[in-house]
Amino acid sequence: MDEVIIINILEEAKRIIDIEALALKDLSIQIGDEFAKVIEVIANVEGKVVVVGVGKSGHIGQKIAATLSSTGTPSFFMHAAEGLHGDLGMIEKKDIVILISNSGETSELVSLLPSLNQIKPVKIALTSNKYSTLAKAANYSLIYQYDKEADYLNVAPTTSSTLTLAIGDALAGTVAKLKAFDKENFHLYHPGGSLGKQLEKRYK
Repeated sequence: MDEVIIINILEEAKRIIDIEALALKDLSIQIGDEFAKVIEVIANVEGKVVVVGVGKSGHIGQKIAATLSSTGTPSFFMHAAEGLHGDLGMIEKKDIVILISNSGETSELVSLLPSLNQIKPVKIALTSNKYSTLAKAANYSLIYQYDKEADYLNVAPTTSSTLTLAIGDALAGTVAKLKAFDKENFHLYHPGGSLGKQLEKRYK
């Protein structure tokens, strides 16, 4: 491969990483009182945390639900479209529902609101648009801001999905620490894989 092409490839890759890294740094400044309230609500939930999304937000939502579960907060992911076709029956009043949508206007999620308003779980919006339908309908809103997506077209979910994932990790990690979730607890929920093997000798 031509050296000039290699240099251009590396420059583009570094540009993308730098954009997302800067957005993450700014994110740590953005979180405040609303985030603290959400942490308290999740830490005291009597039911489960249901993470809802579609598309790229759905993929991120699956990871957030998995991280919450593995760190001591029972959680599962519900695809928004499946929710419209019966999976809403998995949600109860004692649950928390985290609705992930960068725009806050994703039709599948907005369409869930009438039913959710009747079921009455705590609703948390995770979005970049504080004026959106989801943000206005939620009990709590976690709003993130960023300058642009990292891809060269500035359209693919890159920066936004990275920020959403980071917020999910921050939620799960902070709640786990608040609940004094330790390595022995982690091994209980994660006995397999290399992590399980690392902890097995100590906590078996």
